[in-house]
Amino acid sequence: MKVAVARYPIGRPARFDDFAETQRRWLREAAAAGADIAVLPEYLSLELAAAFGAEVGERLEASLSAIQSLRADWIALFAELARETGLLVQPGTFLVDAGGGRYRNRADVFAPEGGHAWQDKLQLTGFEKGAGTLDGGDALQVFDYRGLRFGVAVCYDIEFPLPVRAQAEAGARLILAPSCTDTEAGATRVRVGCLARALENRCFVAQAVTAGEAPWSAALDVNTGEAALYAPMDVGLPADGVVASSAGRDGWTIARLDLAGLEASRARAQVANDRDWPGQRLPALQAARVSRLG
Repeated sequence: MKVAVARYPIGRPARFDDFAETQRRWLREAAAAGADIAVLPEYLSLELAAAFGAEVGERLEASLSAIQSLRADWIALFAELARETGLLVQPGTFLVDAGGGRYRNRADVFAPEGGHAWQDKLQLTGFEKGAGTLDGGDALQVFDYRGLRFGVAVCYDIEFPLPVRAQAEAGARLILAPSCTDTEAGATRVRVGCLARALENRCFVAQAVTAGEAPWSAALDVNTGEAALYAPMDVGLPADGVVASSAGRDGWTIARLDLAGLEASRARAQVANDRDWPGQRLPALQAARVSRLG
């Protein structure tokens, strides 16, 4: 299965139609390159705040409120593009009105056959908590698509082992990780999280990122990181865990992920973190005993 992950330079669309045309161009390009799955970055929907003027874009709460009028158009656009291109499309995230002035950071998934589902971001960063209007999700999903089971871990969520482990135990062999980071430290944390989850669960992880600067936006002001596809570091797989990386290039990074080979690699694995995971749960290891040395 070929997976495309975006290093997406944030734009400033004047109208929804301009945004839609950009998405058509990107997804048609991924399809033309033979991709089966395309992943766009977290917070992509906040690019739409540009269409409402500078006073909206520079205030997060105003941006969140304004883009709700485009939610139906967002769904229709990506559902149409999934059908047109034949791609499974994960279009980053849309911050959805959850009622009572609260919002959730939602990662939609659109199948070419017409299926639509989503995974809400579970854990909130300091920035998101500080906004005062965002809530974490309360449900964990695994999706079944043409025999592949996959999950979504939105940015900060990929830094937490237990939910991704639960997705792996439900059969996920690919985790999609749309992300948005504004510092080198943040980009490193997400990259390390992707590598760790791939190692622990013997699965692939596909990370998309935002790129460039958008000084007009309260949330998309500065963007760092590399789009990449990750694998466990073991025999027959990349020694550094990196299948492919954008390496500073905007656009799509595309690679074929050998799911059958991943399964076969279990038999000759040097280590099997996924299989040995229950060893951590021994009663004697549930709490550390303090030993006084002096």
